[in-house]
Formats: sequence, structure tokens, C-alpha cells
Amino acid sequence: MADGHTITIERGARHIRVVHGGQVLAETDRALVLRETGCPVRYYIPVEDVRLDLLSPSETHTHCPFKGTASYWSLPDAADLVWAYPDPKPDVAEIKDHLCFYEVEVS
Repeated sequence: MADGHTITIERGARHIRVVHGGQVLAETDRALVLRETGCPVRYYIPVEDVRLDLLSPSETHTHCPFKGTASYWSLPDAADLVWAYPDPKPDVAEIKDHLCFYEVEVS
């Protein structure tokens, strides 16, 4: 990556659970761990392990020069709580079909 910016992705070995307002939104043992220069560790969860029926697509889109354009989903009381890169850049292709949450429990 450019100018000392690095992104590494590895298969996580820990149990990841996402709970908001007492409701489980996602739970997996198959998360990808993404480490990016200057950012907190993020857990990307396979779409099959996310309760998409509880989330509503958002109009929000952001662009990362290293990962691509992100799409977001919301809960009624939590805007843009989760995001994904539907068409990630080649260097981070593994995160396709995975979603990332701001709030996660790691065990």
C-alpha cells in the first residue's frame, strides 16, 4: 500500500458477537480480522452470519482509497451501524460478502 499504509487480513480464531439493544445482530466463528494503519482492528463477518432482516439499507456511501466504496445499513435507533464493501479493491478482495459493525463483542 502507498506511503507506509498497510492493511492485513487474517482469519479470526475468536468468537464474534454483535448485540445492539439486547438483540443479537450477528454471531460467528468465521470473522476476518482487518488491521489497517491508523485505524482500530475491525472484524468482518460473513453475510450468512448477520441478521440482515433486522437491518435497513442506508443512503450513506463512503469511499476509502485502499478498500473502495462502502455501503451502509442501519437500525431504527442506530444509523449506519454496519458497512460492507460490495466491490472491494483487489488488495482486500477477501472482505467481499462480509459486513463490519462499529460495536462487537470478542470472546
